Amino acid sequence: MLCPYSPAPGMRIVSLLPAGTEIVAALGAGGWLAGVSHECDWPPEVRTLPRVTRSSIDSTLPSAEIDRRMADAQRSGEPPVTIDLEALEHLRPDVIIGQSLCDVCAVDVGAQHTAPLLAALPSHPRVVTLHAHDLAGVFDDIGKVGDALDLPSEAEELVAGLRYRLRRVGAQHAAPLPDRPRVLVVEWVDPPYVAGHWVPELVAAAGGVDIGARAGDRSVTRPWPELRALAPEVVVIALCGFDVPRARRELAAVSDRDAQALLAGARVVFLDGNAYTSRPGPRLVEAVELLTSLIGG
Repeated sequence: MLCPYSPAPGMRIVSLLPAGTEIVAALGAGGWLAGVSHECDWPPEVRTLPRVTRSSIDSTLPSAEIDRRMADAQRSGEPPVTIDLEALEHLRPDVIIGQSLCDVCAVDVGAQHTAPLLAALPSHPRVVTLHAHDLAGVFDDIGKVGDALDLPSEAEELVAGLRYRLRRVGAQHAAPLPDRPRVLVVEWVDPPYVAGHWVPELVAAAGGVDIGARAGDRSVTRPWPELRALAPEVVVIALCGFDVPRARRELAAVSDRDAQALLAGARVVFLDGNAYTSRPGPRLVEAVELLTSLIGG
């Protein structure tokens, strides 16, 4: 097993998103991290590192209010997540790991207002941009980070191990496709969003059939009557950025009649979306392993 915190040889890495931080640690280079985003919390050791991003949205607000404020920020052109440029300059990174998938969740390093700031840093860091929409893209991004850190062999080993775990879980499912449980994964409840990107692949690998989205599609909002009409057998509540206790509270606050009918007609299970489904990194495979038990009952 790779040791997450090996002695740093001088390379200084700043990660602007949790998935990037988790990839670096899984490659055995956690000790090279000089700074992380405000949301990075895994492995636990990174919680003591300097934070180089901040969000203008209070994450303790109810789901509906968070969604409204996110929409307001997007309409105004003001990114909800910004970089503390002074802190970043002070850290003198050699490598910055960012993303260009979702400007709601993390800094978009390819955005017009961000890219010039990073290019002008005195340390002239290499910027690695992650942009996975599916599992293949996640594995490619791991390789991309490995190349940037001069750890290509470690990246190959990590990806091979993750693929092996996926194959091992998949081998447990003998049921033909029509007999597998119909699964709906909800990543936000007010308004309701159906989880897309890599999540349908996680469901398939865990032995279910995702009836709400296709692999690689973006997560989209769909009204409760439409979700009820899908008639899922299992509803997985895996809220983006929230753990299970918070997800339970958010779901309990939903009063929509179609939502209540949907949940009454299906088996409802919870998964920590913040840890396992929202972050395109190594723990997606752990999500499959957990979903296998949740979906199978």
